[in-house]
Amino acid sequence: MFWKFDLHTTSHIDTLLEKEDVTLREVMDEDDVLQECKAQNHKLVEFLLRPQCMEDLVTFITQEPSSDVEEKIKYKYPNISCELLTSDVSQINDRLGEDEKLLMKLYGFLQNEPPLNPLLASFFSKVLSILIGRKPEQIVDFLRKQEDFVDLMIKHIGTSAIMDLLLRMLTCIEPQQLRQDVLKWLNEEKVIQRLVDMVQPSQDEDRHSNASQSLCEIIRLSRDQMFQVQGCSEPDPLLATLEKQETVEQLLSNIFDNEKNESAIVSVIQILLTLFETRRPAFEGHMECPPGMSHSSFSVNHSILEAVRPRLKDFHQLILEPPKKNVMKTTWGVLDPPVGNTRLNVVRLVASLLQSNTHNINTELINLNTMGVILDMYFKYIWNNFLHIQVEICTAMILAMPCAPTDFQPNTEQEHARESILIKHLFQKCQFIQRIIDAWSSNEKEQAEGGRRRGYMGHLTRIANSIVHNCDKGPNGPQIQQLISELPVEDREKWETFICGQLTDTNKRNTVDLVNTHHIHSSSDDEVDFKDGGFHQDSSLHIPFDRISDINFSLNTNESANIALFEARCKEKIQQFEDAGSDEEDIWDDKDVTFAPESQRRPSSGSTDSEESTDSEEEDVKRDPFEASNHSTDDRMEVDTGWWTQKKYFPTMPAAWSSSPAVTSISETGWADFSSFTPVSPRDPLRCSSPVAMETSIETIDPLGVNASMQSEGVAKVEEETVCCEQRSITETVINGSMKETVSLTVDAKTETAVFKRFAKHLHTKTYPKCLVTSDYTGQ
Repeated sequence: MFWKFDLHTTSHIDTLLEKEDVTLREVMDEDDVLQECKAQNHKLVEFLLRPQCMEDLVTFITQEPSSDVEEKIKYKYPNISCELLTSDVSQINDRLGEDEKLLMKLYGFLQNEPPLNPLLASFFSKVLSILIGRKPEQIVDFLRKQEDFVDLMIKHIGTSAIMDLLLRMLTCIEPQQLRQDVLKWLNEEKVIQRLVDMVQPSQDEDRHSNASQSLCEIIRLSRDQMFQVQGCSEPDPLLATLEKQETVEQLLSNIFDNEKNESAIVSVIQILLTLFETRRPAFEGHMECPPGMSHSSFSVNHSILEAVRPRLKDFHQLILEPPKKNVMKTTWGVLDPPVGNTRLNVVRLVASLLQSNTHNINTELINLNTMGVILDMYFKYIWNNFLHIQVEICTAMILAMPCAPTDFQPNTEQEHARESILIKHLFQKCQFIQRIIDAWSSNEKEQAEGGRRRGYMGHLTRIANSIVHNCDKGPNGPQIQQLISELPVEDREKWETFICGQLTDTNKRNTVDLVNTHHIHSSSDDEVDFKDGGFHQDSSLHIPFDRISDINFSLNTNESANIALFEARCKEKIQQFEDAGSDEEDIWDDKDVTFAPESQRRPSSGSTDSEESTDSEEEDVKRDPFEASNHSTDDRMEVDTGWWTQKKYFPTMPAAWSSSPAVTSISETGWADFSSFTPVSPRDPLRCSSPVAMETSIETIDPLGVNASMQSEGVAKVEEETVCCEQRSITETVINGSMKETVSLTVDAKTETAVFKRFAKHLHTKTYPKCLVTSDYTGQ
C-alpha cells in the first residue's frame, strides 16, 4: 500500500540553482548532490559544465587543502569533486577529455615532488582512469605528447595509486590496435627496464614492492591477453622484454652484486615466481603425476632458466646465510635465527625450479645439495608450517615427476634408462627414508614423556604416504622400490614395520575421523571402503591417505518440492488483506448446515486415502441441499469425509468409511433413515482424535484403538437427534459383524465449537455388505 502515497522529497538543488550568485561549494554542501548528478539532473549538469566550475573541480583534487581547515572536513570537497568527475556522466567526460587546458591542470599533479599525497593521488588516478576508459583515443594522444610522462610515472611508482594508473593503461583500453600501440610506446620508453632499476637495495621498500607488483601484473595481464585474443599475431612487446635473458640477469645482479637487502631479494623472487608460472591446472593431491607436465605450452621460457642457473649457488648461499634477523622469542622457545621471509621465498623458488624439470637445473641443485639443506630446515623449524608445505611440495614433485629428458643416456641399459637423478639423490645422499623414521620415533618418544606432538607430523605423514603411493603406482615406482631394497637391512626392516604399523594406524585413525564426519559407515574395524571415490583401506596399507581427497560427498535434496509445499501451505493458511468493497465471500458469515444427497456423493470403493484427498482437491461439485424428515432447512448439515481427510481434522478414518460398496439398508427413496435416532451422551469417554475435539473437550482419546479393529465389511446406519436452537448433533452408527461403533458430532452454535464422540460394543448380528457414510461439516 506504500505505493499509494508519494513519499519522494523534492531536491533543494533545483531551488538553490535558481539563485544567480550560487557557488560551487554551496551546491557541493547539499547531501543529494551526487545522487542528482548521477541521475543527470539537467540544471545541475549545466551548472557543473561551466568553465569555472570544471576548473574548480579539478583544482580540488590536484592541490593540497589549506592547513587551516579542520581535519575532519579537510578532504570533503576534494572527495566530492572526485565523485562528481567520475559519476560517468557523458557530458562531464566529454568536457574534461576534450578540454586540453583542464587536462594540463590535471596532469600537473604528477609534476609535484615525491612523495605525493596518497589521498589526492587516489583521486587523480581515479579521474584519469575513467577518462582512459571512456575517451581512450584523446587521453592516449594527450599523454604521448607529454615527454616526461613515463619518467614521472616511474618517479612516483612508490605511490600505489600511480602504480594502479599504470596498470589501468594496460587493461582499460578496449580497441586492440590502440592497446598494441600503447604497449609499443611504453616499450620504446623502456618502462620495463626502468621498473627493474627500481628493485635494488638503494631504493626504499615501497618502490621495491610496487615496482615488483607492477612487473608481476604486466606478466599476468599480457599472458592472459595472449590466451584470450586468439587472432592477435603480434607478440606483447612488454612481456617479450621481461622474458629476455638480459632482463632477468639484470634483476639478479641488482640483489646479488650489492649488499643483501631482504625487501629487494623478496621482490625479485616474486617476479621470478611469476615468470615461472605455468598455464596448467593446479593439482592438490600431488600424489599423481601433474597432468600435462611435458606439454610444450606448460614449459617455462628457456632464456629465464638459463639466466637463473648460474645464480643458483647464490640462492643456495642465502639459505645458509640469510640477511641478518633479530632473535625471535616465541611461546615455545627462541628462534636464532628465525626462518625469515628470504629463506622461505628461496624454498618457494626451488619448488618452482623443480617443477620446470630441467636437467641442468636438477644437476645444479644436486651438486649444491640444496634439497639436503632444505630438509635440515624442515626438521629444525618444527612449527613453521609455511616452510613445511613448501618442502612437501618439493618432495612430491621429485617423486611424482617423470625424469627430465636428458637425465638418461641413450646407450645405457633399458632398466636404468629412465632413472631420475633427483630421486636417487633424495634417497641416497639425503637419506630420506632414515630421516623420516628417526623423526617419527623421536616424536613418539617425546609424546610418551608428556611433550607435544611436533608441528610437522601432519606433513610428514603425507610425505610418507607419497613415498608408498609412488612406490606402488607412480611413474618412478621401480626405481623407488630398487632404492628401498638397497637400504641397509636394519633400515629396510624399520621402514616396512613403520608403513605397516605407525603409518597405517595414523591413516586409519584419520580415515575414521573423516568417515564419522560424513556419516559413512565402515564395513568393519579394519576396513574402510568408499566405492564411489575409489578409496579402500584395510589392515595393510595399499593406497595413500591423500586419495581421500578424491571422494565426492553429495547431498541430493528436492528443494523445489519443499518450496512448492511451503508456498501452498502459506496460500492455504494466510489470508491477505483486501481493500474495502471486495466481492469475495466473508469467511466469518454463518452458513447453512445441510446433508448432501447420495447421488452427489463421490464413490470411493477401492480407493485409497491419498486418492480420496486428490479427488477432493480436484473436484468442486456444488451439492443440492435436501431436507431430512421433520427438520427445517436451517438445520441441514452437509457432510463429506474427503474434506475432513484433506484438512487433517480426521486423521484416522475407519476402514469401513474409506472403502465400501453401495448402501443396502437404506430406504427405497435413496435417503438415509433417521427415524431411530438415539442421542449420545456428551460424557462418553470414547471420541475421535480430531484437533477440534482436543481443543473443546478434556476427555481422552480412544485408548482401545477402535479404528484399528474395524474389519473390511459392515453396514452403516445413520441416526439424527432433535436439534435445539443452540446445538446441532449428528450420530453415525457403523455395524461390522459383532462390533458396533457409534460416532457423534455435536455442534454448539453459541460457543462455535464442534465435538466428535465415538464408542463401540460387541453385537451378534448378520453381516451386511459394507457402505460408505461421508461426513462434511461446513458450518461454523
